[in-house]
Parts: sequence; structure tokens; C-alpha cells
Amino acid sequence: MTILRPAVSVLLLLTLVTGVLYPLLTTVVGKTLFPTQAQGSLIKQGETVKGSLLIGQAFTQPGYFQGRPSATADHPDDPMASGGSNLAQSHPQLMAEVEQRVATLRAQNPSATGKIPTELLTTSASGLEPMLSVAAVEWQIPRVAQARHLSVEELQHLVQRFTQAPRLSFMGPPVVNLVALNLALDQYHQGK
Repeated sequence: MTILRPAVSVLLLLTLVTGVLYPLLTTVVGKTLFPTQAQGSLIKQGETVKGSLLIGQAFTQPGYFQGRPSATADHPDDPMASGGSNLAQSHPQLMAEVEQRVATLRAQNPSATGKIPTELLTTSASGLEPMLSVAAVEWQIPRVAQARHLSVEELQHLVQRFTQAPRLSFMGPPVVNLVALNLALDQYHQGK
């Protein structure tokens, strides 16, 4: 009994601290200091939720910048089925998928020049990646400009506005959030 009482007391104390107090504290701090992020970084237009800055969306029409291919289950960018394809670089199925993506991207972007950026050909580990490199976005500018009847320069300026550089340069290259960029492109196009 002398050993059991302290063990149960420590168990109850740790359960209270780690199971109640700590989660409550982090929730309150998160909602106070980072209210948008704590609610899922939702993008709203009026009262309508259009998406999240943290989850990619399948933009397929020519007037939108397209993100990385998604390997999620039933439909692209499904947050309930997050995951990569887990195929090795030498797997025949992956090679066939990449070849198909090359053909599709070349057909959709006949004015694009140069090598297709790798991230437009391969899926991300989560299958939900909302970010794309500046080079991958710029590669698509001719198609989007033609579909939207905008100049290449206008789109380059808009892409620059939505380019996010890492806080520290060694943390990676600048990226563009495609969900935010495409929604801004809709508003920009409507404002003209």
C-alpha cells in the first residue's frame, strides 16, 4: 500500500498536467496569439469558406495555376486520405505516371518553354501540398495569361506578390501558395 499510493498520486497528477492543463494552455495560447492558424488557416469570402491555406486544391481549368499532383485516394487533395504514392523512382508505374504527366502538361502548356519543373510531375509526401516553387508557377504563366486574357507581366507581378521567402535563407527556396494565388487571380480578374 505504501508503494501504490504514491504511484497512483503521480499518475493522477501527470494525467491532470499532461492530459488537461497542458492541452488547455496550448489551446488558449494558440487561439489568442494565432487565431487564424488555430482555426485551420481558412480562406473565407464573406461567410463562405473557400479552402485552407494549408491544403492544396485541384485546380484543373486553364485559367488557374495547377499544383503538384496528388496521390490521395478517391479524389485529388482529399485531406481524409493524406499520403504519398510510396513508389520507388525505378517503379514502372511511377515512370508511366510521370510520362503521362509530361504529355498532359506539354499539351496543356504549349507556350511554356524549358524543362518541366519536377514538382509538377511528382506527388508530395502528403498529397496535399498547397505550395509550389516560383519556377513551377512561372512555367505555367503563359497558359494562365492566355486563358485569362492578361499579360505575362501582370501575372508575374501577381506571382511576386504571393511569393513567400523563408525566414532564414537556408530553410529552403521561396514558394507560392497556389490556393491564395488562384483566389487572388479570380478577384484580380473580376476587378478589371
